[in-house]
Amino acid sequence: MGNFLAGKVVAVTGAGRGIGRAVALAAAAEGAQVVVNDYGVSVDGASPTSEIASGVVKEIEAAGGEAVAVADDISTMAGGQRVVDVALSSFGRLDGVVCVAGILRERMLFNMAEEEWDPVIATHLKGTFTVFRAASAVMRQQRAGTLIGFTSGNHQGSVSQANYSAAKGGVISLVRSAALGLHKYGVTANAVAPVARTRMSAKVPGGLVEIGEPEDVAALVVYLLSDAARALGVTGQVYTVAGAKIAVWAQPRELRAVYASGGSWTPEMISEVLPGSVGVDPMPLLVRGPDA
Repeated sequence: MGNFLAGKVVAVTGAGRGIGRAVALAAAAEGAQVVVNDYGVSVDGASPTSEIASGVVKEIEAAGGEAVAVADDISTMAGGQRVVDVALSSFGRLDGVVCVAGILRERMLFNMAEEEWDPVIATHLKGTFTVFRAASAVMRQQRAGTLIGFTSGNHQGSVSQANYSAAKGGVISLVRSAALGLHKYGVTANAVAPVARTRMSAKVPGGLVEIGEPEDVAALVVYLLSDAARALGVTGQVYTVAGAKIAVWAQPRELRAVYASGGSWTPEMISEVLPGSVGVDPMPLLVRGPDA
């Protein structure tokens, strides 16, 4: 057992398998008391079971740690609130939440049904919101805490995962909004875009060039939950971790601008000026191909 997170209480969603499980185990190994949340569903969100979360709690306890299971569905407001309530009732405080829970329902955009769109948005994006919403109220009062959302490199876009990409892009904007809104209360918010061997990454067509293990991701998350990261003021950031590689994504910003000489534009003026003065910023995935 380490002490990087000694005295802290951390809640992890999607903690029954893969990266979420690795994060829960790593946090406990570094001294945190852990709320293990997992609805226990398959990759597409079906067949929930409470045994998944309970199994990880048993692993933590067998290693000498403290943990409690919550099998609620965090895509509901009540589910997100319960994760926070259980942390408070079991351990008396909440220092960090890590929202890993996610599902996939892949389909080309022109074939995607509402039943394939809504659950993915609900699990990834709303599921992050519900936990952030409940946790931020507690952390604001404490004037301390850390929110961590999970995104993906696919926030750039995806050929057959428009639902997933939209949700992951939303998580980044949610994290940045939380970082801005909660900074004055001493609360930080960051996002992690993992590349690791999991049930979900196994479905990526053609595989991934750079990939690591869930434990690599867990190490970064533990750091972001720690006082060391808070002391440096790490907030509003998006980090990729892929095995031995850690990268930070650029903040959104305007690249080039041009102003109308008369104060307003016509389509004809834009046609003459935009190509040479503003131009485009090529999509990396179109330049190198989505499977590169």
